Amino acid sequence: MQTSEQTRYSDAELAEFRIIIEEKLEKAKEQLDFYLGQLAEQTNSEDGKVRGLDDGTTTMANEDTHNLANRQRKLVQHLENALLRINNKVYGICRVTGKLIAKERLRIVPHTTLSIHAKQNR
Repeated sequence: MQTSEQTRYSDAELAEFRIIIEEKLEKAKEQLDFYLGQLAEQTNSEDGKVRGLDDGTTTMANEDTHNLANRQRKLVQHLENALLRINNKVYGICRVTGKLIAKERLRIVPHTTLSIHAKQNR
């Protein structure tokens, strides 16, 4: 009786994760486009300010939107990197322990590169 530990996810499992990632990637790109549109609208108003807001509020609104856009850009990049890992058949392997990351974790955070154990020990 051989009980070797699984070292990578099967092609069928990788296909399942690809679908999850592609759906999240599409939503993330839509959200990024929304933020970029908001920024363009804010800077393309007549005087470069958000209409009806004073200078302090304008600056804060711009900073918040920039921060949201940057965060969304990072998420898009992480999801695209996860697709590359699927293509290379190394998706779901913890970069610290070298063991498989739990499927449940990957379904929730599909771009993760750390198992829960490795994340908690950081």
